[in-house]
Amino acid sequence: MSLYTFTALSVFAGFLLDCLLGDPLGRFHPVALMGKLISFLEKKLRARFPRTPEGERTAGAIMALLVSGISAGAGFLILFLCWRVHPWVYFAASAFFCWQCFAARCLMTEAKKVTAALEKEGLSAGRRQVGMLVGRDTERLTEQQVIKAAVETVAENTSDGVVAPLFWMALLGAVGGLFYKSVNTMDSMVGYKNDRYLHFGRFAARLDDAVNYIPARLSGLCMVGAACLLGLDGKGAWRIWRRDRRNHASPNSAQTESACAGALGVQLGGSASYFGKLYEKPTIGDARRPIERADVDRACRLMYGATALALALYALFLLGGLRL
Repeated sequence: MSLYTFTALSVFAGFLLDCLLGDPLGRFHPVALMGKLISFLEKKLRARFPRTPEGERTAGAIMALLVSGISAGAGFLILFLCWRVHPWVYFAASAFFCWQCFAARCLMTEAKKVTAALEKEGLSAGRRQVGMLVGRDTERLTEQQVIKAAVETVAENTSDGVVAPLFWMALLGAVGGLFYKSVNTMDSMVGYKNDRYLHFGRFAARLDDAVNYIPARLSGLCMVGAACLLGLDGKGAWRIWRRDRRNHASPNSAQTESACAGALGVQLGGSASYFGKLYEKPTIGDARRPIERADVDRACRLMYGATALALALYALFLLGGLRL
């Protein structure tokens, strides 16, 4: 078999491993190593550049280029050496890296912990649990707001945690997945509009917007298709996606949130408090009914349905490549 075939098979194997085993956390997880590299470079670069908006933007841009380059370069070097040893060694290493880039099962598990906490321990426990998933303040959320935050997390991360890594793997194999995860990890660590990261994290945030631009829209369309196949409101998903897919400060987040809101017939988005400050945000979807705990399960099913369609598109992409 060719390198192309081994690479393609490793992507499917990586997703299967994620479905079976989830995303094991540990000090040597690639994302954990990326996080350590980001923290190290932030500390070093901040010390070398002036504490001015321009100095922080320059330092942040250098950090983003170094982290993404090192992450992709290290993956490429390891896979190159593995291929030189034996194709099946390459396959094992590539499948391992792909596995670490997917987060479907972890996302489902963490979202369902929110409803489990609400059912077993009450609202305070649900607030604490959803606080591990979102950046907003959760101390005063109502139960419906807690559930809404969990559904939004599943919807948004259908792209960030599954379809976007798959998109970059389709282009560049496991190296593409590692590149994407490095950018996404930077955004989650420094891509905030607060006093500390407003300037330093700007390049990383914009780079994340760029690498997610196509995958987010592909994810939204796959969600619309999945809603039709799963017996949810496919017409509603299409209507709300077309109407509300830009109702977010991020150019990408509302793509999947709007499709999910339409498929479930609930309203997502709206104002939220971050670090004690209320931010006015537009709503996404129509409040045709109150959101309920079962919507977390429905959102997870929708995520897997969208993923199945994305994998089917990847298979068609592969067949096209083989024919060429």
